[in-house]
Order: sequence, then C-alpha cells, then structure tokens
Amino acid sequence: MIEVKNLTKSFSGVEVLNVTSATFNKGKVNLVIGQSGSGKTVFFKSLLNVYLPTSGEILFEGRDINKMNREEKEHLRSEIGTVFQGSALFDSLTVEENIMFPLDMFTNLNLNEKKKRVSEVIESVHLEDADKKYPSEISGGMQKRVAIARAIVNNPKYLFCDEPNSGLDPFTSNVIDDLLLEITKEYNTTTIINTHDMNSVMTIGENIVYLKNGVKEWEGNKDIVMTADNKNLIDFVYSSELFKELREYLIENDKTSIENIITKP
Repeated sequence: MIEVKNLTKSFSGVEVLNVTSATFNKGKVNLVIGQSGSGKTVFFKSLLNVYLPTSGEILFEGRDINKMNREEKEHLRSEIGTVFQGSALFDSLTVEENIMFPLDMFTNLNLNEKKKRVSEVIESVHLEDADKKYPSEISGGMQKRVAIARAIVNNPKYLFCDEPNSGLDPFTSNVIDDLLLEITKEYNTTTIINTHDMNSVMTIGENIVYLKNGVKEWEGNKDIVMTADNKNLIDFVYSSELFKELREYLIENDKTSIENIITKP
C-alpha cells in the first residue's frame, strides 16, 4: 500500500500539486486521471521520487520515501516495476534481453535462473514466439507487453504505468487493460496507472484519483464515477472521446445503456 499525506510540489515558488490524501491499495488497480496540465505527471513522478516534494509524505508500507537513505531507496527501487509511456525498450536488445535487464541490475541469479524467470513472464504476457525478436520487429501492442513483462520480472510490490494505452488502438488497449488487471491480482501488486483513457477508468478502475489544477478533487471507483458529486469530474468524463462516441451511439441507436459501448473494441 502507498499512502500520500499533505503532498505539495512547487516550481519557482508556484504550487503545481496539492494532494491532501490518497491511498493506493495492494492488489488493486489504482488510476490517476485528469486533463492535460492537471498535475498527473508531477504526481506520478513525485511518487517515484523523481521529484522531491515541497512538503508532505509518501509512505510505502508506512515508510516515507523522502526520509530514506540511499541504500533504502535503492532497495525500494528493486521493489518497483515501471512501464513507461513509450515502452522505452532497448532497440539493440531482443525481447528476452530487454526483459532480463532488471534481473541483471537487481539480482544475483545465475543465467539459467534468469532465463527461467524470463520465460515465465514471457508466457504470462503471451509473447512466446517473440522472445528472439527485436523491438523494431514487433507491433506497438507487443512492445507494450514486453515493457510490462520487464516491469514484473522482479516480482515487484509496486507497479507504475504511465499512459500504458497511449498510441494503441481500442482493441489492443483492452488487451493491455486486461493484462494489467490480471497481473495485479496474480502478483498482488499495488498498481498505479497514470491515464486519460476513459475505457480503462470504466473497466479496471478499482480506485480512481481525479486531479484538477494539481488538486485532488475526488477519489472513488468505477462503480460510482458516473454518479460522482463533482461537476468538474463529470465534465471531464463526458468530454472524453469515449463518451463523445457514446452520445453518438445512443442517439443513433436510441439506447439508454452504456454497457455495449464501454466494452466494445
């Protein structure tokens, strides 16, 4: 579990983030949502200790990352898996070698042990036939699955994903969402996803933090997001591409249920 308490971040004296409280639970898919400029990226990087907060606490199982010494932070990093927006794969390494990279960095496993672990995660993300290929030889969706496999190869306690569906078609986005949900449950990770994908919100958003102008305005889950008592959140939800499409669908088909469009590829 990760807890945030009275977290603020300022640049040149201008406050861009103010999150009084937020809780990200183990075994849950936690989403951070908001418009461009809402503070999602600053919040995400603060959680990862890329940005040092101006004030406040970020507690990993009760341990404040900002009070850890270098050795403690290095240990924490070994417990974190990260999926970057652009996948950030090494072009000169094969799929297998990309996935093995964290094992080389953070473990003392021998080569056979590493290969066994890599094979396990390759199977879990359904990339059995791509292990010897290079990133340029596989699709964007497959690259994202490689990035996820690399992030989980160390059995991390915490999984951070920055816009994992960026640049993907709707069908592949659904595949990635399902995979992240499956991995979260299988490994009992604390998964935090920075996203603007409303389909992800409605299908895997077990806990959702909504930011506007750097301030947390709402926290809840996918079951109550549509009835939230927050005008800014509702405006954000209904301004998304998914719900623009929804309105067109409802008008065209005279439907009152959103069920079909939420899950359609």
